[in-house]
Amino acid sequence: MPRPPRRCPAQVMGSAAETTLWVRAFCDELARAGVHEVVVVPGSRSTPLVMAFARDERFTVRVHLDERSAAFFALGVGKASGVPAVVVTTSGTATTNVFPALIEAAQSEAPLLVLTADRPHHLRDSDANQAIDQLRLFGPYVRAFFDVAPPTMEEPAVRHLRTLAGRAVAAARGVPAGPVHVNFPLDKPLEPSDEPNEALSGAGRSAGAPFVHVDSGRLAVSSEVLEALVAALDTPRGLIVAGPSADPARSGAAAIRLAAATSFPILADPLSGARYAPSHGAHVVAGYDLFLRDSDVRAALAPSLVLRVGSSPTSAALLGWLLHHKGVRHVVVDGGGRWKDHGATATEYVHADAADTLATLAERAVSSAADEWLAAWRSAESATRAAAVSLGGERHEGEVLATVSATVPEATNLFVSSSMPIRDLDAFGFPREETLQVFGNRGASGIDGIVSTAFGVAAATGRPTVCVIGDVALFHDQNGMLWSREPDACVVFVLIDNDGCGIFHMLPIARHDPEFTKYFVTPHGLDLRHIADMHGVAFTDSEIDALGDALSAALESARTCVVRVRTDRETNLRRRQEIAHAVAEAVREALTPTD
Repeated sequence: MPRPPRRCPAQVMGSAAETTLWVRAFCDELARAGVHEVVVVPGSRSTPLVMAFARDERFTVRVHLDERSAAFFALGVGKASGVPAVVVTTSGTATTNVFPALIEAAQSEAPLLVLTADRPHHLRDSDANQAIDQLRLFGPYVRAFFDVAPPTMEEPAVRHLRTLAGRAVAAARGVPAGPVHVNFPLDKPLEPSDEPNEALSGAGRSAGAPFVHVDSGRLAVSSEVLEALVAALDTPRGLIVAGPSADPARSGAAAIRLAAATSFPILADPLSGARYAPSHGAHVVAGYDLFLRDSDVRAALAPSLVLRVGSSPTSAALLGWLLHHKGVRHVVVDGGGRWKDHGATATEYVHADAADTLATLAERAVSSAADEWLAAWRSAESATRAAAVSLGGERHEGEVLATVSATVPEATNLFVSSSMPIRDLDAFGFPREETLQVFGNRGASGIDGIVSTAFGVAAATGRPTVCVIGDVALFHDQNGMLWSREPDACVVFVLIDNDGCGIFHMLPIARHDPEFTKYFVTPHGLDLRHIADMHGVAFTDSEIDALGDALSAALESARTCVVRVRTDRETNLRRRQEIAHAVAEAVREALTPTD
């Protein structure tokens, strides 16, 4: 007769003991794989998972009342640390509330582990309470999905479970990184058992090693393609475009090294890692979003080669410049999993790790940029700075981002909300030599979860964090202010309050009132001070002229607080138009040849 499968040392156990040890084994393996941050939301079905994490001192376990805010906090941890945080939900619709953060993780290539509790198999598709179909719930947005087997302490099953935990972490941290969904069908009783846990220690590797080491590796460029790229860099009018990066520290530094080696100007997105860092002699162009809006200027700055890394740039003006020169040789270097050329301007697409490839090219490249090419970009930049500063007039939201980016000290995080704040940072936040880590949710560019993600970034890095956010985005994630209770997550929120959705003033629909104001701008008339008061968060008002001092004082307080700057939507639109016109005139004149 065939022998029954061997069981782990705890020989005879009830379902409670098996569930307890089963879940503990999985969590144990997560810790061995380097995962330490866990966010849980109250729920019954997830009790075994919550208790396993809570009783393991290797994890920092945080609690929130809202699954959406919890997931965005975990996303912020992953973005800042490169290590996935865990978010745990109960079954049913609770699972769907993590979807926005999961989509952002997928699009921005940030690691995230979503652990959902589920009804046991016999209650699926049976009209059981709080039971929905959670299998492959998140569709193509996850890097991997695992439906865990029902708890059992048979040795082959435990070995498989530990391997599964290692695979989940590896997939979340892979190339590209992203979210992973692990679904746990759990039956009652859900409370932990006090049975001895010899099975837990006996099933794992010795000395705290993970059950299986998984190395995803990074894509390397072939020698033939490398030689072709080295040859392509020998051109007089080359340019480097560094878009938002999932790994800004590595790719940003490599882009700067290549720009310095070739003397090519570099247009660095605020989220690229190259805008706010030591330039080492590279020309990091300032104000390109302002002067590339003019068609004559675009035509005058015609490149012979564009080398691009990262996602599509934030700047619509830069994207327009790329489209204007769509026939030019345009090389995209990217080791991620998504196609990053929505304008279809690339002539060559190299699937290889961007940081490694650019660093290798920098070692072999020679300075080839023509003097007149460099002079043209410097002239455009100088004219832009002069025009923007000398114009005078009413204050506008762009100056908020200019002040914040110049005031935030080194070793402080800057998190910038989607919508207008990131666009204004791109336009008015000039480069600086000190390293400043800038974060944003530009994968899917939603305004949801901004507050919570900023708190996650602060907790992961242990550094003070400044978050620039609009009033609608703050309203949308006001539940995220609950994270202000965390002692290791200090965030100073610079709130730009224009009573509505100011970005829509930039669109043609703005000419269609009264529908425009009612259905698009949606002025709310709320005093957002009450959100801060409800959570015991300090709240102050500041004029734009005094924002630098107000921000410095807020950072010195070393506590979460809100500094509000009230602005007017119509004024902002008018000032942006005036600045764009003045810059275009000044740059056209600067680029006009003189006899």
